[in-house]
Amino acid sequence: MALNIRGDILGGATAAVIALPLALAFGVASGLGATAGLYGAIILGFVASWLGGTPSQVSGPTGPMTVMVAAAVLSLHGDPALIAATILLSGLFQVLFGLMKIGRFVRYIPYPVISGFMSGIGVIIIMLQINPFLGAASDSSVLHILLQLPHTLAGTDLASLFLAASALAIVLWTPSAVSRRVPSPLIALIVLTPLSALLDLPVSMIGEIPSGFPDLVWPSFSLDQINVIVPLAFTIALLGTIDTLLTSIVADSLTQTRHRPDRELMGQGVGNALCAFAGAIPGAGATMRTVVNIKSGGTSHLSGMSHAVVLLLIVLFFAPFASAIPLAVLAGILIKVGLDILDYRFLDVWKESPRHDLAIMGTVFFVTVFIDLISAVFVGVVLASLSIVYRITQATQIELVYRDDAEIAVNLPEHVRIIRVDGAFFFGSSSAFENQVNQALNIKTMIIDIKRVPFLDITAIFTLKDLLATLRRGGVEVYIVASEVHQQQLLKLNVTQFFDPDHFCNTLQMALKRVGNSLD
Repeated sequence: MALNIRGDILGGATAAVIALPLALAFGVASGLGATAGLYGAIILGFVASWLGGTPSQVSGPTGPMTVMVAAAVLSLHGDPALIAATILLSGLFQVLFGLMKIGRFVRYIPYPVISGFMSGIGVIIIMLQINPFLGAASDSSVLHILLQLPHTLAGTDLASLFLAASALAIVLWTPSAVSRRVPSPLIALIVLTPLSALLDLPVSMIGEIPSGFPDLVWPSFSLDQINVIVPLAFTIALLGTIDTLLTSIVADSLTQTRHRPDRELMGQGVGNALCAFAGAIPGAGATMRTVVNIKSGGTSHLSGMSHAVVLLLIVLFFAPFASAIPLAVLAGILIKVGLDILDYRFLDVWKESPRHDLAIMGTVFFVTVFIDLISAVFVGVVLASLSIVYRITQATQIELVYRDDAEIAVNLPEHVRIIRVDGAFFFGSSSAFENQVNQALNIKTMIIDIKRVPFLDITAIFTLKDLLATLRRGGVEVYIVASEVHQQQLLKLNVTQFFDPDHFCNTLQMALKRVGNSLD
């Protein structure tokens, strides 16, 4: 037990050192200030670890959540009460997601969607740091940053460029033997912040950070503002859910454990809801901090709680130092974060990837960067679903058997036809089935063989009903070869008595015998 506690405390303390500059940077990038980032990491980090379902996970402000909060701050014109109401509602949405047990479905999001989304987030983080990297005022619009880039480059502040480039060089090229003992972001802060003060560089800094506890913020909104805050809150909640559970899957792979997704969502929701009252930014499970925690010995809920306590001690006793950190230094650190988020696993094999997967990834990436984060996920899931439907439909074989067929080893009478479905019989293949049936002219008996169909959906069942009605009006007798499961499914939905149990057959041979043919 003692060794486990030691590992948890060491892991949490190491994660806190990593979290400090990131929380500061994310707080500034969100538009709510460095304090909001710090207390977001403290409150969510403690509560989510205490109540959540992923023992080794460390939670706090993340890149994707920061981008979304920055968009919300912009939409709500910086109104503290409205922003707090949105954050509170987003936390309640996450609790609701947990109660509805939808956390388990995140793992079914196709990989190209995740890849495009995460790479898009990485690019957004990098793009948003261009202005502070060059000494210009921050901007929350990627498109506007690109359009103004020539002007921004022309007005580059050399002091800011020097600090940002130095910070980026430190986090990129610090030897791993050193960074394992002292995290490279912390080295950048310790070296460059005093250097900036020593040289008296005229650069923008974080500014004063209150060393005490944050002021209470009371969320409030009017009825006519609901249509503004509800979509924002839902988007933040959904993004936090995806971000968190993806990190939980990473933690599972490192610890060989299995997280409890619904409990994790409820813990995250409570933590984010409490962040609203402190004016803090919401967050999610943080991949880099979680990995650092696990690699440093953290294995239980205590590690994440320790991370939050250590952060609080840093804020209470070292706030003056944090307030003097140049924004350019944070920009250099955040660019490295953005580079780390890019999905290199997919990028390394993009030329060899299936074209439909590459198209989905590229579309999600574009929508993420230039339009909207949550729209990107929805668009990606829809495109991936359509791609799967198309491929399943292509794999389904529907054939019309005429007078002879090697498999049934019998010559059919001229007036008998067999239509055979081999594969999924659902909305994607129903039209092809109907087209085949319509080709069967001048017949007296039709055998529909769906014995090899793994599943039927309601579209296929209604298609069968409609075709039965058409064939019967033409005087055609119909037999259906189906498994017992499918027979029961059809009879259960047989409200209008379209399906005659006497015309169901368990095998094709049985159906052939019923129409007067022998297999002997």
